[in-house]
Amino acid sequence: MSAQISTKRVTAADLLKMKRQDERIPVLTAYDASFAAVCDAAGIPAIIVGDSLGMVIQGHDSTLPVQLGDVAYHVAAVKRGCGRPLIIADMPFGTFQESKELAYRNAVQLMAAGAQMVKVEGGFEVLEATRFLVDRGIPVCGHVGLTPQHVNVLGGFKVQGRDPAARERLIEESVALAKAGAALLVLEAMPEEVGTAITQAIEIPTIGIGAGRHCDGQVLVLQDLLGISAGKPAKFVRNFMLGAASIQAAFEAFGQAVRDGSYPAPEHCY
Repeated sequence: MSAQISTKRVTAADLLKMKRQDERIPVLTAYDASFAAVCDAAGIPAIIVGDSLGMVIQGHDSTLPVQLGDVAYHVAAVKRGCGRPLIIADMPFGTFQESKELAYRNAVQLMAAGAQMVKVEGGFEVLEATRFLVDRGIPVCGHVGLTPQHVNVLGGFKVQGRDPAARERLIEESVALAKAGAALLVLEAMPEEVGTAITQAIEIPTIGIGAGRHCDGQVLVLQDLLGISAGKPAKFVRNFMLGAASIQAAFEAFGQAVRDGSYPAPEHCY
């Protein structure tokens, strides 16, 4: 990999500045040094080392089997591959729900592996853990809407927030997470109007994945972006490899489309 790696790491404060300047934030997942280097070369400011690796790397049918050690291993690989993007590590299922102390011990391992922020799925039930982590110097990214770790409770990978009560709950949870100290919030699979309402209700940046056109940023799983995921792609997925001369060009096209507002388009929204 010949791409030159920059040395100044993007921070949560940089992403907040981007929101305040109305600059859209492109985010990708990555799980290894090679793809992380391409993300860096393509100007992607943040990478999520997601527990989605359980599905796209390990071949499971959900994210639930992913272990803390799996994420830590991939975080370390991503860290070695890039110098600029903010690295956000998913807290896997069972690593933060039991207690705030357990969440802290496990988050410390991910930070030691090379993450600059950890991501926790859930709403009101993760507020205490969020406060506890932030108070101890660990930045937190929240994740509401379709939370894949709750797939068995939700009854599958379904759009959330369609009825008025669910809509209000998502907004209230998002406001509460921001007040608890979350620095970033992923909004997944919800009607566009809900993603818009949340983005307008909180000061921290929102990163949408199937949450409409008006979030502060957008994230895609890189295998979806490249058109190499098994099965039928979700409605919000766009294959940026079509017409691209290289993987880096596809990443650059994604970044440009997020920044100029052409992705997501209406056909990608619920």
